[in-house]
Amino acid sequence: MARPIELLAPAKDLACGREAILHGADAVYIGAPKFGARAAAGNSLDDIRALCDFAHIYNVSIYVALNTILRDDELKEAERMIHQLYDAGVDALIVQDLGLTRLDLPPIALHASTQMDNCTPEKVAFLAQAGFEQVVLARELTLQEIRRIADATPKDVSLEAFVHGALCVSYSGRCYLSSALTGRSANRGACAQCCRLPYTMVDADGRTIARDKHLLSLRDMNRSDDLEAMIAAGVSSLKIEGRLKDVAYVKNVTAYYRQQLDEILARDPSLRQTSDGRSTYTFEPRPEKSFNRGFTDYFLHGRRPDITSFDTPKSIGEPLGRASANRGGGLVVDGTKPLHNGDGLVFFNPRGELEGFRVNRAEGRRIVAARMPAVKPGTLLYRNVDSAFEAVLAKPSAERRIAIDIVWSGTSDGFALTLTDATGCGVTVTRTFAAEPAVKPQGENIRTQLSRLGTTPFEAARVTVDMHENLFVPSSLLGEMRREAVDRLLSERLARRTRRRRRAESPTAVYPSSTVDYTANISNAKAEAFYRSHGVRTVERAYEEQPRAGVPLMFTRHCLRYSMGWCPVHQQGRSPFREPYYLLHEGTRLRLEFDCVRCEMRVINEPTQP
Repeated sequence: MARPIELLAPAKDLACGREAILHGADAVYIGAPKFGARAAAGNSLDDIRALCDFAHIYNVSIYVALNTILRDDELKEAERMIHQLYDAGVDALIVQDLGLTRLDLPPIALHASTQMDNCTPEKVAFLAQAGFEQVVLARELTLQEIRRIADATPKDVSLEAFVHGALCVSYSGRCYLSSALTGRSANRGACAQCCRLPYTMVDADGRTIARDKHLLSLRDMNRSDDLEAMIAAGVSSLKIEGRLKDVAYVKNVTAYYRQQLDEILARDPSLRQTSDGRSTYTFEPRPEKSFNRGFTDYFLHGRRPDITSFDTPKSIGEPLGRASANRGGGLVVDGTKPLHNGDGLVFFNPRGELEGFRVNRAEGRRIVAARMPAVKPGTLLYRNVDSAFEAVLAKPSAERRIAIDIVWSGTSDGFALTLTDATGCGVTVTRTFAAEPAVKPQGENIRTQLSRLGTTPFEAARVTVDMHENLFVPSSLLGEMRREAVDRLLSERLARRTRRRRRAESPTAVYPSSTVDYTANISNAKAEAFYRSHGVRTVERAYEEQPRAGVPLMFTRHCLRYSMGWCPVHQQGRSPFREPYYLLHEGTRLRLEFDCVRCEMRVINEPTQP
């Protein structure tokens, strides 16, 4: 059988979820009412139920993110909510807290969140034995590392990997910076994004290396050129980040990746789409026109120099052209892209700061703004709001249709109408009707009436009229039978849909280590019991439960020694500054450690010097 490949899109709410489906998603992930890693993106049970009902028309799956760590006093509420989500039709839960596996749960499928730090073959193989049907891989992995994990993973367990969107600088689930500095825990869904702040980097002697730069801020991921390579390495679910993004972002980015993936599926018959229906658009998807800090493929092909966004954590959008002249109160822009009234433009001023302004009037290559900043000739301008593009996305911008074959035939005492989709699901509606010879040929009208599928999710691929005689068929009868057949086909498709069930947990599965420290994020007795039942003898509680001094608060493959050109492994570089290095921000002092064996940087909080 062909291997199923899934495009997984984000939704912050019901409206975003519906648009993700219309624009081509095979699956959508959305936040639970509580306990999601994006606390600001929770959703009601009614909205989740409505999204499931809509998604299942197209055989699209709905995954609910319940991926924070929980306290003991929250487990009962989580258990109750999971039953409600299952009853609402949710296909799978994305979880971080392994204590959930020890609750009285319905047979709902479980996905291992990237917050579990899934980056070794041993860890992923264990999670497969522990009952997870899909594992979300760490963003930092190379193609070679993904391939090694896939080789060690059972074939009935899917590997999910991010292909687009914002990047956490730390391995997900192993960042405690926000918790330590602000009391807001990323593992509890309340990250304060301390990684996006400006820092001054100094050496052991207090000498400044870099001043007020966003040294922990990364560009956004874009792996659209690598989808085929990722699939070949073993990835089956291609994930777009963005549960806090607006609906225009979801429309544009989902449509773009749908087009890229469809081209791959058309070339390779060994692969297939996991959902049904084909999306058509009123616009040309362009990911650079949605929120982005510049793009990188991150570590997919190994360590690269272009992963950082030191100058700003804000969206810069698409390169537009260079300022060539200030003329008559306006600015002339060299470039080929059309300019529009209402566009948002940004640029870096001579101090390296991002400035922006709104275009009041565009006259060819000349633009006028109510507040025109001083822009030197030769300055590169970016557009982070394309008003014309946004206006298109503000309207209905996609349709999704399931192709069906329609056959109209005569019976011994009337007529029959059969609808069949590409999966082989079909229904037949019959009517007893007194046959009368028609004066005019009926074929064209029959085809026209039966093709009028309007706002239904179907479109006619073929309409066949199979009548031995030219019998009169009223248009009212055709419409009545068509509506009944469509309703029955929808019901039959839903009835045939197989619901996923949770994989069995092997009681003999052994966790890869007999010791787990605070980075296992154990914050309740049920989670501790899970680890102990799988061979772990020494257990530390989560950092949020027992804050401690002197431990790494961030583990990251992003390395500031490498960014500065001083990596002793990859660049054979030597620094003119004495280690250790520190990052300073408004009373915060973070010490940097470098583990060249693991090719990692670690960030440790230290008190500021008196």
